[in-house]
Amino acid sequence: MGGLAVIAKQLGHRVTGSDQNVYPPMSTQLQEQGIGLMQGYSASNLQPAPDLVIIGNALSRGNPEVEAVLNQGLDYTSGAEWLYDDVLRTRWVLAVAGTHGKTTTTGMLTWILDQAGCEPGFLVGGVPLNFGLSARLGGERMFVIEADEYDTAFFDKRSKFVHYRPRTAILNNLEYDHADIFPDLAAIQRQFHHLVRTVPGEGLIIVPANDPPLAEVLRQGCWTPVQRTRLEDDPEPAEWEARLLEADASRFEVWCQGANCGEVRWELTGQHNARNAMSAIAGAVHAGVSPEQAVAALGRFRNVKRRLEIRARLGGVTLYDDFAHHPTAIRTTLEGLRARVGKARIIAVLEPRSNTMRMGVHVDALADSLAPADQAVIFQAPDLGWDAARVAAASQHISVSDSVDAIVDQLRRETRSGDHVVFMSNGGFGGIHTKTAEVLQERERLS
Repeated sequence: MGGLAVIAKQLGHRVTGSDQNVYPPMSTQLQEQGIGLMQGYSASNLQPAPDLVIIGNALSRGNPEVEAVLNQGLDYTSGAEWLYDDVLRTRWVLAVAGTHGKTTTTGMLTWILDQAGCEPGFLVGGVPLNFGLSARLGGERMFVIEADEYDTAFFDKRSKFVHYRPRTAILNNLEYDHADIFPDLAAIQRQFHHLVRTVPGEGLIIVPANDPPLAEVLRQGCWTPVQRTRLEDDPEPAEWEARLLEADASRFEVWCQGANCGEVRWELTGQHNARNAMSAIAGAVHAGVSPEQAVAALGRFRNVKRRLEIRARLGGVTLYDDFAHHPTAIRTTLEGLRARVGKARIIAVLEPRSNTMRMGVHVDALADSLAPADQAVIFQAPDLGWDAARVAAASQHISVSDSVDAIVDQLRRETRSGDHVVFMSNGGFGGIHTKTAEVLQERERLS
């Protein structure tokens, strides 16, 4: 919604918005763009009456501002529908969907197109460090969008991505998630097939070669050419292949149809990011960029904020902020870091905050996902719908705490030079990043 506000302002509209619990980087972005933010929801926020109210999918009937919109007969729409009507309708849309890696892959694809002179508009669910904004209107030809499967609005329960009508569709992967709106994986696959149905026959769908749930989606019907991506050790063939030159995937060769297109050397780590890169390159090439241009651009790519972002280095301890909120993402992130830091100690601090996490859907997978870390702490928030001690009982290296301040104090006491501490949450985590940095700085001053 913050990104939509930025685009609306760039179109020349006067924009204000209501939200609660807004935290960086989005709060900072809104402030820098001069977009007025009202904390909380109230009918008074709608005075004077706006020409149009864009209602996000987090709001339901009973919300005081939603009720005021309906009672006053104000014109309203969803963010996805507004974006298509006012921005996407006349553009070549490149959409990135999937359970994991959407934000990073969208950032990569946008950066490649930008460096090739395409002036793409974009909307990303994070802040790509190369751009410093989560959205921009861009030129009139191309638009790259992070296309998530969450429902559109309280009045439109279709997935948001069915509104976007992409010409290039990247389907990164597919696992069960969003248990608050989807009863099972088959329900998510149905929505992905709705997306597949909207891609024109002259477009392109890009999928990994080794993702059975996505293969099932395509078997339901596909009217568009498909290209596949793989790592060199994957069993299935593919048009695009990454051949790792370093175990942490900080260097790899890009191959297309048996031809070497060049070598990527970058700051990112993890095989999952090499996979993301192959999808982004394939998408950019479909839009007219040469493979060599795409490879060269990725060498200058900086990741999105909160994707294993280094927040501080204090007393030899490195603090990271990571958005991981699904067991698969948690594990791949930690595996990538492990490949980079070798035997150095990794401490993972997890806040299970997404709706699916709070419902306990992935409880049984959490201990295994945290296994690449030497130690892990799970934050038992008051609204967590299950006892985190269940996970701790499965592994000696996992502990539980119900206090952010207690975790900070534990890190103050137990961390030592050479450690890597990864805070994993899709929220603000009670300011734990800043609090930990402050106590480590004080410890360093007193030592």
